[in-house]
Amino acid sequence: MPSVAAAVLRDGQLVWETAVGVADVESGIDATPDTQYRVGSITKTFTAAAIMQLRDAGKLDLEDTLDRHVEGAAHRPTIRRLLSHASGLQRETQDDSWLTLRFAQPDELLETLEQAELVLPSGARFHYSNLAFALLGIVVERLSGMPYQDYVRGRLFEPVGLTRVSFDPEPPAAKGYLAQPYADGLWDTVGVETGAWASAGQLWGTAGDICRWGAFLADPDESVLASSSAEEMRTVQAIDDHERWLSGYGLGLGLRRDGERILAGHGGSMPGFIAQLLFSAKEKVVATALTNESEAALGELALALVGTTIEEWPVAPETWRIGEPPPDDVVPLLGIWFMEAAQLVFRWREGKLEARFDGTPDWQPSSIFERETDDRWRTVSGSEHGEALRIVRAADGTVEGMVWAGYPVTREPGPWRAPAA
Repeated sequence: MPSVAAAVLRDGQLVWETAVGVADVESGIDATPDTQYRVGSITKTFTAAAIMQLRDAGKLDLEDTLDRHVEGAAHRPTIRRLLSHASGLQRETQDDSWLTLRFAQPDELLETLEQAELVLPSGARFHYSNLAFALLGIVVERLSGMPYQDYVRGRLFEPVGLTRVSFDPEPPAAKGYLAQPYADGLWDTVGVETGAWASAGQLWGTAGDICRWGAFLADPDESVLASSSAEEMRTVQAIDDHERWLSGYGLGLGLRRDGERILAGHGGSMPGFIAQLLFSAKEKVVATALTNESEAALGELALALVGTTIEEWPVAPETWRIGEPPPDDVVPLLGIWFMEAAQLVFRWREGKLEARFDGTPDWQPSSIFERETDDRWRTVSGSEHGEALRIVRAADGTVEGMVWAGYPVTREPGPWRAPAA
């Protein structure tokens, strides 16, 4: 590799960054932590965040088909399947762009979209598609009423504070190379202007700023992106490793298992550049590695940076604090309950109602509920996510029991019984 840059962010702070080697071989310019590299498909994480922002603003639903927002689209996968690489669309755009090195603009891409193949039935399995994310960029434009690049600059770069991420290289920026396989030499690589494909792989950035972006995706500013939406992005939608089940894909984020740890992030590849972003949202550590060589394998380096930081310098657990007391009408719901003989504890923590079965392993999260009406709650995370919790009252109005996900919840253990005739 002519050069490599890397950074680690821990608990919201950039704690280490470095760059070694030469950013421009001909000019002899050394790489520094401020050197930009092309980050390729890490761009997809920005496109996905933009889609989630628009979803949260009520402008789309993830189950909407493409033609609902792009009138006349020749293919009609859902937004969710486009985001998760489960649309079945062919990998690249239909214009032989990698042969001609000419990438169509959005209008031209849409006019010829019927030429693109559905290589698999939509939803059948994971199949990586740059075309899918080119189409998502067009969705962002149509729903926001502004060019994709302007939207991402104004709604993501600026509020997150990413001053060294850009759609075009801003000096100092590395030059891309391909290492010669049988000699200690380098070939220059071609620059690519991506047209409608910009939303799939156009961005440049420094290792530090890409780390900051990873930290945002792990714990976003709620005024920019809802934490629940970021969590959705990190939730597996499709397995991409069908042999070992060690990796998958969420909504615009790759997911990778490292022992008992699940990491999120994305890789990136463009002519002359390789990039890797990985983060553990739970352990508050982010790592980025970037290089200006086309074939470098940086995945294990980024993985080691995350793992070593967590092992050698773990983030301290949050200090317990006395919370606000539960509302009066919540107090009767707290304490020990049973599903048959399985003990279930309801408690009030950090302003939320939660439940946990006795003996649940530490790594498994509790179920969290949000109130819908006085006697009805909704499970918003954890076990039985999405299911209703219904409060059952006696004739005098006291809480007699509960029904969760269709199962009776009682104060005493015992077999389920039909009501008396």
